[in-house]
Amino acid sequence: MQPEQALKAITPKATDFSQWYVDVVRKAELMDYAPVKGFMVIRPYGYRIWELIQAELDARFRASGHENAYFPLLIPQSLLEREAAHVQGFSPEVAWVTRGGSEELAEPLAVRPTSETIIGAMYARWVQSYRDLPLLINQWANVVRWEKATRPFLRTTEFLWQEGHTVHRTAEEAQAEARRMLDIYRETAESLLAVPVVAGVKSAGERFAGAVDTYTIEALMSDGRALQAGTSHFLGQNFSRAFDIRFLDEDGQEKFGWTTSWGTSTRLIGALIMVHGDDRGLRLPPRVAPVQVVVVPIAAGPRGPEVLEAARALTRELEAVARVRLDDRPEYTPGYKYNDWEMRGVPLRVEIGPRDVDAGTVVLARRDVGTKETVPRAGVREAVAARLEAVQQELLEQARRFRDSHTYPITREADMEAYGFRGFFAGDWCGEEACAQAVKERHGITIRCLPFGEEPQGSGCIVCGRPARARAWWARAY
Repeated sequence: MQPEQALKAITPKATDFSQWYVDVVRKAELMDYAPVKGFMVIRPYGYRIWELIQAELDARFRASGHENAYFPLLIPQSLLEREAAHVQGFSPEVAWVTRGGSEELAEPLAVRPTSETIIGAMYARWVQSYRDLPLLINQWANVVRWEKATRPFLRTTEFLWQEGHTVHRTAEEAQAEARRMLDIYRETAESLLAVPVVAGVKSAGERFAGAVDTYTIEALMSDGRALQAGTSHFLGQNFSRAFDIRFLDEDGQEKFGWTTSWGTSTRLIGALIMVHGDDRGLRLPPRVAPVQVVVVPIAAGPRGPEVLEAARALTRELEAVARVRLDDRPEYTPGYKYNDWEMRGVPLRVEIGPRDVDAGTVVLARRDVGTKETVPRAGVREAVAARLEAVQQELLEQARRFRDSHTYPITREADMEAYGFRGFFAGDWCGEEACAQAVKERHGITIRCLPFGEEPQGSGCIVCGRPARARAWWARAY
């Protein structure tokens, strides 16, 4: 396929955003569809992105005192049903195993949609005294939720994630833990993925099943829809009472623990694509790019071997500062390679040809802004490191400018129509779920969060006009 054909194969975002997204994830070889509907195969390039996200989060979890463990995939029905609100919230999405080999199971087993129940049962064994607390455990796992409509990375029947589950002596400690973990998600989204987010608490109608409070980070995709990028839940004593997680406190009294859970998933890869991608494909922030730098030799003609050797030496040198790849495929032209790596979102391309060898220079091409510059070969390591940091910051700033310019203060529900119902809408809310449900039914728009630190503006609820109890950010969401 020639470069022009490769580009035409990606549907322009403005023509059909959904098809653009599917074109990009498949042509960039991030995933492929599995034989079972709703499941996907994450290909090596896509999985490497997940590994980089995982490594960053795992380091932050460990630094904050958490340890990793692993819990079973299958959960007895009796456990899943112990916490009533929890099972009611997840029952439409649960996949069940009813047969093992040739035998009918005495009790159906749920394929975990989340692990609060199985982990709660184990914590009841492990927590006996206040000396056992806080109990801070995370697991990296897969979960299955039987979704009716799926989209790669954003909403699939099976997905990869991490889920943390903790037990504390007091409500205050558990609340602080839930907020602390949300901060880790926020920092990771912005510093690693270059995705700006708004942090806040979910309304009662949008909170996690069984939680007292759900905290969330919400990102705005480049089509004006929101994406929930990570959540952290203060579970109160709901699960500790359901699963009998009790401890003997210092005062000699037996008490129920206070628990939290928190998680984020491979949908972060979907956020990366939709926040930063363009009509040429991916644009990956360097810190999460599997290949940060690609070296492309312009090696046709009699001086080809000389140029190729210079490119190899350059690649070896750059390995000290970046994840670098030498594209020495002889069957493709430099132009084809440029387009191929741009589609895959590689942040920086280094070009070297006969003239560059003679002049002692190389050419640096940035994926984020599309610029090229010639720099001395002698200082290439420093130049590459500086440009990668510049790309990281530029992508964050571009995404932040887009988010801010598509966040609209409104005073009435009708104001949303002027903006095509796309973007974040910041408006006062009376706190009644009936008003939130009415907006959802009319426009498919939900309250994404009640941002921390924002107060009602005094204009009254955007739906009913009554005095507001909170400032809410509303949006259509994935």
